Amino acid sequence: MPQKQRILVVGQHYWPETFRVTDLCEGLVERGYDVDVLCGMPNYPSGTLFPGYSLFGPRVQHHNGVRIFRAFEVPRGDCSNFRIALNFVSWPLAALNWIPFLLTQKYDRILCYQLSPVFMTVPAIILARLKRLPLTMIVCDFWPHSLLSIFPVKNRAALRVMTAMSYWFYRRADKVVGVFKGIQDRMISEVGLPRDRTLYVPQWAELLYERDDRDPDLEARFGDRFNIVFAGNINPAQSFETVISAAKLAVASCPNLNFIIIGDGMSKNWLVDAVNANGLQDHFTFEGLKPTDDIPKWQNLADALIVCLSKSDLFEYGIPAKVYSYLAGGRPIIGAMDGEGKRLINEYAQAGYCVDSEDAEGLAQVIQRLYHMDPAQREALGQNGRRYHQRHFEREQNLDRLENFLFDRQRIVDSEYPDN
Repeated sequence: MPQKQRILVVGQHYWPETFRVTDLCEGLVERGYDVDVLCGMPNYPSGTLFPGYSLFGPRVQHHNGVRIFRAFEVPRGDCSNFRIALNFVSWPLAALNWIPFLLTQKYDRILCYQLSPVFMTVPAIILARLKRLPLTMIVCDFWPHSLLSIFPVKNRAALRVMTAMSYWFYRRADKVVGVFKGIQDRMISEVGLPRDRTLYVPQWAELLYERDDRDPDLEARFGDRFNIVFAGNINPAQSFETVISAAKLAVASCPNLNFIIIGDGMSKNWLVDAVNANGLQDHFTFEGLKPTDDIPKWQNLADALIVCLSKSDLFEYGIPAKVYSYLAGGRPIIGAMDGEGKRLINEYAQAGYCVDSEDAEGLAQVIQRLYHMDPAQREALGQNGRRYHQRHFEREQNLDRLENFLFDRQRIVDSEYPDN
């Protein structure tokens, strides 16, 4: 029998943190590959280590056919700028300690799953050069623009240095996959990569989001409310200021309106305080972090799913990962964001209603419109989104494209976007 091809995936975040790299690796295992992962100690987004983990281990684990090597990192703690900076720097430095061992392992490809920061790619770059292996980067956060969307930097010299540094890392890759079409375009136009070394492959939703799970206990708790569900990381990019302002405007004509917030993050305490300060305690329910496998129950409970983003050039072409899960779940989507995400909801999928970023009045009107809509019309919007998901964001077809590109078989462009 031919020997299985082996892939090393490098990236700071992995199971039990809820990033799509986990489903990607398990999908490759399902297709017959041996997959190892070099990652960190799970503490995102709360900043505290997950139960069963400490700074000292476990260092090696196996999960769903994937062998996991964990390097030290300073947890995010209180998610202050200082602690996040320590977290950013600590993992790629600590991951270098795994290089002597990994040099003894046989791999056919190295794949780097790049979230923030861009220098989490350092261990992958070094390993690929030492082992003389092709390196493919999957870019989810395009630096420095992703960083600047949350922490604006005005100094032009600093911006030039950050941009030059970030682009240097990207040029070290043999191939780059952008999870947004705009990332692929910028890799060509700004970073200077040849088109045939780039590809757009969207962040597909895990298959579990297609389930129509129902939970009688949740329906008993929330069945008499109009529930708008948010599931994800609570951080400044999510523009919860817009949500608070829209809620204040909408509750007068939507008395049983209820926002269910699932997740955690650096802005969680601020959000709770803002809800209390604006007298909205009766209209917000905070459920904290939930296992990924439970999220379909919450999505199916929802009358609508919400996504908002602050204004940023990056978000003009970016689509939040939660939108793919929302579409797969078959529930109406309401939002306040610009660019490609807005076009996806309003025009391409026709899965709901999205207004401009930070437009609280427009968001309130959208909430009121959906609240007073016939349930059958809301259901139709949700099913529009699910059908669009099946055509363009389905897991297996996009995993096919990624696999073929990774192993130099075919470069299959997305049917929705021209390759220009």
